[in-house]
Amino acid sequence: MRDFSRRPVLFLDVDGPLIPFGAPQIRSGMRLPEGTNPLLDRIDTRVGGWLSALPCDLVWATSWMDDANEVISPILGLPELPVVEWPDTDEEGPLHWKTRALVDWAAGRSFVWVDDEITEHDRAWVSASHRGNALLHRVDPTLGLGSSDFTTIAAWLAG
Repeated sequence: MRDFSRRPVLFLDVDGPLIPFGAPQIRSGMRLPEGTNPLLDRIDTRVGGWLSALPCDLVWATSWMDDANEVISPILGLPELPVVEWPDTDEEGPLHWKTRALVDWAAGRSFVWVDDEITEHDRAWVSASHRGNALLHRVDPTLGLGSSDFTTIAAWLAG
């Protein structure tokens, strides 16, 4: 059962925001064991501390599903987080395939959605369909989450 506390939710995607698609680089100096997904070395481990400092409840909103807790959480130093379960649907249209599920999961709580695929269609639909406040924050997938993104998110959460 979800904890419907008064704190906002932060829905967090992995590919793009945490694993940027830019030029390969080791962002944290982290060395991964042989056979590990080579893209994981693009994760900036500082992001875990930045996320933990935000006054919100973190929730995985990624196609990684439970693997985000097994693989990504330990790299970022995060505890096991709730995971949004995606409906089995072939919806087509202008909305992102996550949008309706995130609004349903939030159930009226204020939320931040951090993703690299958010569009104006998603923003308009959430504004019209969600009874709480929402910040749909699009991250540049070539850069991933950075300090300027956290400044924006923290300011919204403080307001």
